[in-house]
Amino acid sequence: MGLTLSQKIIKNHLVSGDMTPGSEIGLKIDQTLTQDATGTMAYLQFEAMGLQRVKTELSVAYIDHNTLQNGFENADDHRFIQTCARKRGVRFSRPGNGICHQVHLERFSVPGKTLIGSDSHTPTCGGMGMLAMGAGGLDVAVAMGGGTYYIPMPKMVRITLNGKLPAWSAAKDIILEVLRLMSVKGGVGKIVEYAGEGVKTLSVPERATITNMGAELGATTSIFPSDEITRRFLAAQGREQDWTPLAADDDAVYDEEYVIDLSTLKPLVAQPHMPDNVVKVKDIAGMKIDQVCIGSCTNSSLMDMMKVAAILKGRTVHPDVSLAIAPGSKQVLNMLAANGALAAMIDAGARILESACGPCIGMGQSPKSAGISLRTFNRNFRGRSGTADAGVYLVSPETAAVSALTGVLTDPSEWGEAPQITMPDAFTVNDNMIEMPYSAAEAESHDIYFGPNIKEVPKGHALENSIDKQVVLKVGDNITTDHIMPAGAKILPYRSNVPYLSRFCFTVCDEQFPERCKEMQGGFIIGGANYGQGSSREHAALVPLYLGVRAVLAKSFARMHKANLINSGILPLEFADPADYDKIDQMDELVLQDIRDAVESGKTTATVFNKTKNETYTVSTDFSDRQRAILLAGGCLNYIAAQD
Repeated sequence: MGLTLSQKIIKNHLVSGDMTPGSEIGLKIDQTLTQDATGTMAYLQFEAMGLQRVKTELSVAYIDHNTLQNGFENADDHRFIQTCARKRGVRFSRPGNGICHQVHLERFSVPGKTLIGSDSHTPTCGGMGMLAMGAGGLDVAVAMGGGTYYIPMPKMVRITLNGKLPAWSAAKDIILEVLRLMSVKGGVGKIVEYAGEGVKTLSVPERATITNMGAELGATTSIFPSDEITRRFLAAQGREQDWTPLAADDDAVYDEEYVIDLSTLKPLVAQPHMPDNVVKVKDIAGMKIDQVCIGSCTNSSLMDMMKVAAILKGRTVHPDVSLAIAPGSKQVLNMLAANGALAAMIDAGARILESACGPCIGMGQSPKSAGISLRTFNRNFRGRSGTADAGVYLVSPETAAVSALTGVLTDPSEWGEAPQITMPDAFTVNDNMIEMPYSAAEAESHDIYFGPNIKEVPKGHALENSIDKQVVLKVGDNITTDHIMPAGAKILPYRSNVPYLSRFCFTVCDEQFPERCKEMQGGFIIGGANYGQGSSREHAALVPLYLGVRAVLAKSFARMHKANLINSGILPLEFADPADYDKIDQMDELVLQDIRDAVESGKTTATVFNKTKNETYTVSTDFSDRQRAILLAGGCLNYIAAQD
């Protein structure tokens, strides 16, 4: 029996475990990336481990999230990351160089290599044939130090693409269709591989759009084969030597299969407030809009920008619409400036933003009250835009640009002739905004800068034998990390200051939660299915840890958040019977009886006693030996310290 593409890469990087779906495997990591919203904490954890130099083939620190500098906090974090990167052997992508995933795709992605990043959209580089995965910052720090990265061995999903996209349909419509088919939790515990003749019709940036937003499936990652189109992209970037052909074996076996006929795809839109709430644009066309934002790591490539410029050229943005455009990298922005496309955007009335994440994470460009915003981004969670009552719709750049001109949501296929854009034979390459680190000898004479906003990393304590606490919060299904620890311009500057950040924990769901949790000295959280979906931000575990949360009892967990909870020393416990979720109310007093014994002895279940209702429930403690050791120690940093 042959191997899938992902299985081949996993086999070549397997350090421990066996490739049985669901069992824990350890992987050698070739490359890492961080960004500044999660990177400060990742490098603080790297320092806390006492490590001197990174041991990966390549590690890059990007500044692309916290680029609004309303105070000293973000600038201080940037200087900390810069000085730490220089000293520890990490390349540093300066502010303005671009969004981490766009730049990494252009300049550093290599087919067949492994990459983890402290950002959930790291699978973008799966468009290059990398096994690229989002991870918590501590897992990235461990990998930078030469440590193994652990995941449950994923199941394999093949999506066969047949035919060719019609005019006005885009790669964004492909991934929206996949989300419609699979849902935001349909990819949990799985890797999605793309195959079929339709793959050959997609450029690398188009493939990267699809793998980027595969994160919204809850998938471990998504990946395309490395083929002649991959080679041409690398050659155009001056990196043809990095190319390796890679594909699944013809007789590879998959756990699930889907087939999409690209020729039948119409422009699609994800309605509020989930990326899988997908319908055809024509079904809700005519809706008045207030704002259009084009960019993000999903749709900010040169190809995307050139299509937008062609649509806007010689026209004017509707007077009721604010159009903001953020090219994904300095390379893209330079080329737009050189070929006149940037002028076409400006002439049409677009507001040109810096090459950064910006509005995607609520860093500026928040819509008006109850405003309708069309965005080419990957997430439309409630409040993520910075406006709590805004309606955010996810669309392709083509749909976004046409709608910006008409003032209403418009099906671009009814607009006229679609722009025809081809990939350049050569990209403009100038890596002057990527700083190389000091040599090990040079690094000895340089210090790391710590600003006053940077506080210590919270640490847990050894697991007690029994835990008797109240339920401090009960939430429903598909709770995202944005619910737990919001993003946005008011909050992101404090990602290195957990005590301050704790004021905002879960306030999207319950404004009283932080104060109540402090008063009760922590407790338990009850969650529904797919708890912790969304980003890789480990602050969604670190802040509850700081507030005294000891365990989360849920119907099921998203992969990255479950790993982050374990790394923080918080117990992620799944109900053996999901119906037990309905029996527990907020403020109930629960007792985890003999929980240390259950974890230490390798038991796969533990008992929860509800003192308030005099009921007993069963929860899963089916952890790997490594996870058990981390939980017993009270978190990964304690576990690592005990190994020294």
